[in-house]
Amino acid sequence: MRGEVRRDEPLARHTGGGGGGAAARLYRPADRDDLLGFLRTLPSDEPILWLGLGSNLLIADAGWPGTVIEIHGCLADMAVMAPGRLRLEAGASCAKAARFAARAGLVGLEFFAGIPGTVGGAMAMNAGAWGGETWPHVALVRTVDRAGCVRERGPADFEVGYRHVVMPQGEWFLEAEMVLASGDTHAAQARIKELLARRAATQPTGLPSCGSVFRNPPGDHAARLIDASGLKGLRFGGAEVSPKHANFIINTGNASARDIARLIDHVRAEVERQHGVRLIPEVRRVGDFQS
Repeated sequence: MRGEVRRDEPLARHTGGGGGGAAARLYRPADRDDLLGFLRTLPSDEPILWLGLGSNLLIADAGWPGTVIEIHGCLADMAVMAPGRLRLEAGASCAKAARFAARAGLVGLEFFAGIPGTVGGAMAMNAGAWGGETWPHVALVRTVDRAGCVRERGPADFEVGYRHVVMPQGEWFLEAEMVLASGDTHAAQARIKELLARRAATQPTGLPSCGSVFRNPPGDHAARLIDASGLKGLRFGGAEVSPKHANFIINTGNASARDIARLIDHVRAEVERQHGVRLIPEVRRVGDFQS
């Protein structure tokens, strides 16, 4: 094994919103072959958590009792396979993938620039922004299981919806091949610049957060409902509903995962009480939140 292994690694260093306890073990693969070999050494009952940029993820203060596999910056290869076909490894950041596609004269992935995660994370939740979504561009994916076996699958093998993907149990994304239209590089780069400026003007970029907290309900926006409920600026411990964008919860510096989880639950309950709409979280909780 050539990858890096850390014991009792604080996971607050590896997530967008901070908070959370330590992993019993954190592993960063040297490359794909190293990852496959490592997976084959794990006991069959070892709890595994895959981690990209740590957005839309809330890890319990109790930490993670098994192995965290961090792939951001490790499995991050990007290549043009054929005209209009792009291969992206799961650890590549969405922002870098958007810029890579634009430089290659491929258009349709500009919205990726506003997603603060990796390609693997975008695949796992059908991430989207500004009217674009991940899966309409997917031609095929390659997955791996805990035995280190790689499989090639098509979109029909997955149940895909709005911010929701159901995949074969016990498999994780290794890479995707996407089909994009040919277009003007300069226009695509200008579009990326425009979208990033819009994001900076409307979202609390530069501040620690888990990203967008709730899915938008049909015909409405979660941020509007939260704002209309008078919840902007509400704090639980070190967690605060962003005064800039109500669908973000920011860590003001010392928020625990429990603070963030309690605030999410309170916001959800208040919106339902005041407006009759039950918001669905995008933020995924992992670990033991009962202790």
